[in-house]
Amino acid sequence: MWLPILMNRPLVWVALTALPACVWIPDAALRMVAAGLVSLGLWDAWQQVRQQRLRLRLSLDAIGLAGDAIVISDVDNRVLMVNPAFTDITGYDSQEIVGRKLETLAAPRHDKAFYQNFWNTLKATGRWEGEVWNRRKHGDEYPEWLKVRAVTDRRGNITHFISLFADISAQKARERDLRRIGYEDPLTGLPNRRRLHDLMASRLRHLRAGESLDIALIDIDGLKSVNDSLGVEYGDRLLARFAQRLASYMAGSVVGRLGGDEFMVIRTTTFDDHDKWIMTLRDHMGRPFEINDQSLRLGLSIGSCRAPEDGRDSGVLFQRLESALYSAKRLGRNHSQRFRPALDKQDNPQLALVSDLRAALISGDQLELHYQTQHHPGTGELMGMEALLRWRHPQDGVISPGDFIPLAERHGLMAELGSWVIEKACAQQAHWQNSGMPKVTVWINISALQLFQGDLETQLATCLERYQLKPAQIGLELTESVLLDERAGDMGPRLQALRDQGYAIAIDDFGTGYSSLGYLKRLPVDKIKLDRAFIRDLPHDQADAAIVTAVLAMAAGMGLDVVAEGVETQAQCQFLIKAGCTLVQGFYFAKPLSAAELEQRWLPPPLAEGAN
Repeated sequence: MWLPILMNRPLVWVALTALPACVWIPDAALRMVAAGLVSLGLWDAWQQVRQQRLRLRLSLDAIGLAGDAIVISDVDNRVLMVNPAFTDITGYDSQEIVGRKLETLAAPRHDKAFYQNFWNTLKATGRWEGEVWNRRKHGDEYPEWLKVRAVTDRRGNITHFISLFADISAQKARERDLRRIGYEDPLTGLPNRRRLHDLMASRLRHLRAGESLDIALIDIDGLKSVNDSLGVEYGDRLLARFAQRLASYMAGSVVGRLGGDEFMVIRTTTFDDHDKWIMTLRDHMGRPFEINDQSLRLGLSIGSCRAPEDGRDSGVLFQRLESALYSAKRLGRNHSQRFRPALDKQDNPQLALVSDLRAALISGDQLELHYQTQHHPGTGELMGMEALLRWRHPQDGVISPGDFIPLAERHGLMAELGSWVIEKACAQQAHWQNSGMPKVTVWINISALQLFQGDLETQLATCLERYQLKPAQIGLELTESVLLDERAGDMGPRLQALRDQGYAIAIDDFGTGYSSLGYLKRLPVDKIKLDRAFIRDLPHDQADAAIVTAVLAMAAGMGLDVVAEGVETQAQCQFLIKAGCTLVQGFYFAKPLSAAELEQRWLPPPLAEGAN
């Protein structure tokens, strides 16, 4: 401790120089001056020692208070020091672990290649970070996020290692829960719509010569009347029993629930007996259900198709199943209908709507953007806004995006719609920035097709240049369906390039897809938007409350912002504030408004004539 002080303190050097003078100079006055200089140097050195001791004590206190485990080890990886958090996580106290190698903690989950790569990276770069599995004192294994840094001497030789790790068991458990929620129907435990899409696509890819897929979409007739007469709880039990019987009967096949009273069955077969299969399926599922000493026989409407005869794409097959089911329901209850090409054109009002949408894109005067603002839940401060497409049909009035967006995706119009939205949103943002509106980001929804076609970057750059905007003024929202769309390819590099240019990236409808968490780790994401389905029943629904709290905690740990969508009540808002949410969107603060309505609310009033 003294050597650095002697080398770096001028007063100490003066004192050392004056020390011989205290003895050899004959003049008493000069000896007193020399002694004074020596005393001053000693006092300066002592002050520096005290400061160094204080800094050391504060450093040790900080290490002791740290929530993450900290380990200092020598070049042979033998433990020299640990902090209290290490004991809390591993169960080993300082006396038990000091002098032992850190390999004591290793769980047998990683092979030699993993550890070889670990040491090679650490020695080459001086640091390593990642997830590892270790073992506590009593043998149970746990995951941890580990950061290791090598300490070197002046010659560059490694002398010590500093390791910092946190127990991520709770985070991993939350991830498992969220993943399960994302691909399972909560009532029946069957695959949900998103998962069914994936499973159908997988079975299509792995069809062998001579194999086909028989697919049935089953709708339970009159379930609403059951709920109305016997209660929703009774109806839920009936759905659960129906799911159990269907899964048992179709063992080895894919069975899932799309939602409400709709179920799907997918079987791989080499038999050409589709119609007979539908008949036996109907007979089996049409047998009475005994619930609460009551016998109930269900009517079933079934739409069916066969692949690859009726299509090789899961999206196309879903569409054709819905066409077949729609046709079966038009015949009355308890009917079946197999898809045939004529159903796509027969009395289908959707085709007329598609034609009108094409005309609206050409004219441009029927489409408009509304904007829903995002706020801080506590202060109400305006933090951003999302651009939402609206279609004002000349005869039918305002048509819901839920009606025309799926049609646009199905019939190849999303690219044109996406281009129109980008152009109009950029133009509107430029106007607002020149008129005194609050300077916040306008978020635009991006479709899979826009990414697939590969011209998104060019179009964004062109619009920004045309309207003199910066990338930070435009945010890009991608739904989880976009992330899962294989047509978009590897999106990591593309999104990183957009982010490097200054665009913020958000994932919309978070929690509705089962692959969300993997993408959060891999993709450059700034923000997630928590789907309104998890907000609707807050704060009374315990499951939703737990999910929202878990998502907020996970996002905070990953440095991500969270926007809670669909906030409509003060109670929801207060719950989100207590849970740590800092961004909300919903009717509680504002419904989607036109540009003119937004300006009335947020533009500052004009100054009166003659005002200074």
